[in-house]
Amino acid sequence: MNYKKELIQNIDKIHTTDLGIERIKRNLNLDNNHVVKYCMELIEDETSNVTKKGKNYYVTINNAEITVNSSSFTIITAHLKKK
Repeated sequence: MNYKKELIQNIDKIHTTDLGIERIKRNLNLDNNHVVKYCMELIEDETSNVTKKGKNYYVTINNAEITVNSSSFTIITAHLKKK
């Protein structure tokens, strides 16, 4: 199954909570409040890779990983991978 295609087809449903915004900003070292838009751009990037484990999608790109719930399309968290 092409999980990236599935996720992009539902890109308009992607959102997060107020706590999620703060967590993502902290974990990715972002200094703006447009974290959902930022994550959407990473998901749509041609170099991103999307896998699915259990109920979540895992989007990896460069040194970042974004976790999205597959039924609600909520961005749960995002973090930088350790080198």
